[in-house]
Amino acid sequence: MATVEITKDNFRKTYEENDIVILDFWASWCGPCMNFIPVYEKVSEDFPDIVFGKIDTEMEKELAQHFSIRSIPTIMVIRGGYEVFYQPGALYEEHLRELIQKVQDLDMDEVIKKLEAQDAEESQ
Repeated sequence: MATVEITKDNFRKTYEENDIVILDFWASWCGPCMNFIPVYEKVSEDFPDIVFGKIDTEMEKELAQHFSIRSIPTIMVIRGGYEVFYQPGALYEEHLRELIQKVQDLDMDEVIKKLEAQDAEESQ
């Protein structure tokens, strides 16, 4: 699958309707962002069941603010509606592929249990 443009209008629908969504927060003036584009595009072609979204932080300031994006590029992965990875900085192709494998291998029942326990602990 080629990358898709994510906006505030399609963000919720995108993560609700797809198990794994990888987001690249970027801007056209950002050199590292522009260098990462070919890597991101290439890897997206090998994983048709994963959504590879691009969020232009200049055009989608609300989304960038909502996720406290302070450095670009920033990569975020959402699986099953849960944010499971967030990291500023571009990734090498091999690291992006390793990340995808780790996200695919996650036991989401276990992840959800841990998050619920964390939330319960924080609310006490």
